[in-house]
Amino acid sequence: MAKPPPLDGLKRRINRHRQEVSGRQHEGNFVRQTYCLSREEARRKAREWFDSFPKAAYWTEVESWRQLEGDCIEFTMRRLPTAD
Repeated sequence: MAKPPPLDGLKRRINRHRQEVSGRQHEGNFVRQTYCLSREEARRKAREWFDSFPKAAYWTEVESWRQLEGDCIEFTMRRLPTAD
């Protein structure tokens, strides 16, 4: 009867994957909101988020932004849902 192949390589890959996933545990849990505002309104909105949801507790950040025609800024704010 043939001997089954060793599973050491598979076990290492599974463990490596689990470690990578555990390091990204909050990645899919963010609250995101996209806005398209004038430059000054965009600054006020971002400040509102940082004041309401402090970066240290909620990992608040401007996830992405781009300047559109007419001095409009499209941007996405991101934060954790709770400060746990």
